[in-house]
Amino acid sequence: MGFVDAVKAFYSNYVNFSGRALRSEYWWPQLFIILLYVLMIVVVLALGETIGGIFSIIIMLIMLGSIIPAISVTVRRLHDHDKSGWFILIGFIPLAGFYLLYLYIIEGQPGPNRFGPGKVGGDSDVFN
Repeated sequence: MGFVDAVKAFYSNYVNFSGRALRSEYWWPQLFIILLYVLMIVVVLALGETIGGIFSIIIMLIMLGSIIPAISVTVRRLHDHDKSGWFILIGFIPLAGFYLLYLYIIEGQPGPNRFGPGKVGGDSDVFN
C-alpha cells in the first residue's frame, strides 16, 4: 500500500477497530501526521502571534480529529499479530512500550488469524 492509499485508508476507516492493518497501513499515516504537524508549526512561526494563534487552533482541531483514526489503525495493527486491541494499554507501562514498537515494526502473522484473513501480498513489496 502506497503513501496516498494508506492515508486515505487511515481516514476512511475512522472508527473501524476490526480487521487487520499492514505495516504500510500503519506507518505511512504516522509519517503524514508528523509532516503535517511540522509544516503547520513552521507556518505558525512564520505568521507571527496574531494570525499564528488562529492557525494554531486549526492545528489543534486537525490533531484532535486524528486521534481516533490513529487509535483504530493501531488496534488493527495489533490484530495483525493476533493480539487484542486492549494490548495497546501496555504502552502505559514504562519500557514495555518498546515491545509495542517491536510489534508495529515487524511483519504481521501470515495467513488468517482470529481477527481476519491475511492481506494479499503483505508488506514485502513496500518495506523489504
